[in-house]
Amino acid sequence: MASLSACDLAPDYHPPSYLYPNGWRGHGVMTDGRPADGTPHGDWWKMFKDPELDALEGRMLLVNPDLQAQAEAFTQSRDIARETEAQLYPQVTGNAGGAKYKSSLTRLWRSSSTALTYESSEFYSGAATWEPDFWDRIRNNTRLQKNLAQASAADYANTRLSLEAELASDYIGLRGLDAQIAVYADSIRYYQTAVQITKLRQSGAIAAGLDVSRAEDQLYSTMASQSNAVAQRQVLEHAIAVLTNTVPAAFHVVPETSQNMRFGNVYVAAGLPSQLLERRPDVAAAERNMAAASRAIGVSRAAFYPDVTFSASGGFMNNGFDLANLANSMWQYGVQAVEPLFTGGLRRAALQRAWSQYRQSADNYRSVVLSAFQDVEDGLSQTGQFKVQQERQAQAVAAALRTQRMTMALYTGGLTNYLDVVVAQQAALVARIDEVQAQTIQLQATVRLVRALGGGWDRSELPSIKSINPIHALQYEGLHHPLPAGGIETHESPADGDLGGNYALPQVAGGLTAPSQGR
Repeated sequence: MASLSACDLAPDYHPPSYLYPNGWRGHGVMTDGRPADGTPHGDWWKMFKDPELDALEGRMLLVNPDLQAQAEAFTQSRDIARETEAQLYPQVTGNAGGAKYKSSLTRLWRSSSTALTYESSEFYSGAATWEPDFWDRIRNNTRLQKNLAQASAADYANTRLSLEAELASDYIGLRGLDAQIAVYADSIRYYQTAVQITKLRQSGAIAAGLDVSRAEDQLYSTMASQSNAVAQRQVLEHAIAVLTNTVPAAFHVVPETSQNMRFGNVYVAAGLPSQLLERRPDVAAAERNMAAASRAIGVSRAAFYPDVTFSASGGFMNNGFDLANLANSMWQYGVQAVEPLFTGGLRRAALQRAWSQYRQSADNYRSVVLSAFQDVEDGLSQTGQFKVQQERQAQAVAAALRTQRMTMALYTGGLTNYLDVVVAQQAALVARIDEVQAQTIQLQATVRLVRALGGGWDRSELPSIKSINPIHALQYEGLHHPLPAGGIETHESPADGDLGGNYALPQVAGGLTAPSQGR
């Protein structure tokens, strides 16, 4: 604890640090010597090399209402800190007025010698009060609020990262469904040919009607699966529209017809454990909340000491306009000290609660750190294993397509029955869909890993304590928006008189495609 002579009653606070096992050769983020070239930086989604995804992410960062609301929450936390800090300064007020009195001409018991109108009285005065912060109660409360504002800035970064990852994951899922729909379309064309073959063989009396029924069942069930994939795609498209602040009915992403997703291989390096704690905004928010809780202890301790207030007022009063005359002056000054003598344990309970809240924030911080490492380890495990799954599934597709071709050739040659063909067709379709899904979940796991690593954010992006103040002490203009801090921008304020007006639903704009006909 700081010495009493310093008058800062908050305990000494140092950000916690963790020790990691040297040379531990486990999986994931704890592995030593991992190259950092693939560590996410800035616009991390550009590693997928998809211009349309880049455009969607850029639009979302500009207009997403949830992100803008979080930016406004940061602004409000800055204002609360400024309101608290204002108590360090003298509070000055001014007062001016005048009065003149006239009695009623017909009032009861009025004497003829009583004047109807009395002389006027004009005055102006000023007053000032100041509470010297002997015990750093106000300063600690100010630091507390500024720490909370920094935590709010970290919450903004975490919200932004979550929205970026959600949009990227939805877009990858949508493109995965495009590939699935293309696979279904290719299979439907193949099954339509198979139906024609079975009907020709039936008309030639070399095949039974059972073959036709089996072929038609395969065809129509595949069409039904394609319709289901189209419905899932539309739902994801609506989610992307809302993320980009657009009415779903006015938004459409043109489908791709390729059976293969165009995203290339993406490598993400995890880096070192100490770097992870610097890159996670949720870890930074938890640490700043812990710093704020330590300051609350100092505020609770200051309640045990007297509050001292200085006050002074002065001015002039006269029955005319000759106010600025020493004879017409008036003044008053005083000092007050208040020390609660008995509060029934109120202050001791508040102090104990402050210590408990600090320990709770420390426990929360440790939990967030452990969850951060779990997220990274999970992401690394998933991306690695899903990559192996994708490679094995590609081999399964090649084998299933060979089987499908051979069984159809044997059937047309009359060397096998159509049941073998149906089994081979189902196996080929399932293998192809599983391959697309494997690639989709592998890419989405990469997005989750990027999010677990902080998405290129760094603790140095947090606003400094000095930049938390949203206004200057004597600022009277430009109050709609705060001074810049932490790179967090808010939307334009509505003009005076426009509050509560009508809002037009946002339409698609900025390089995004219009809805196709027939939707």
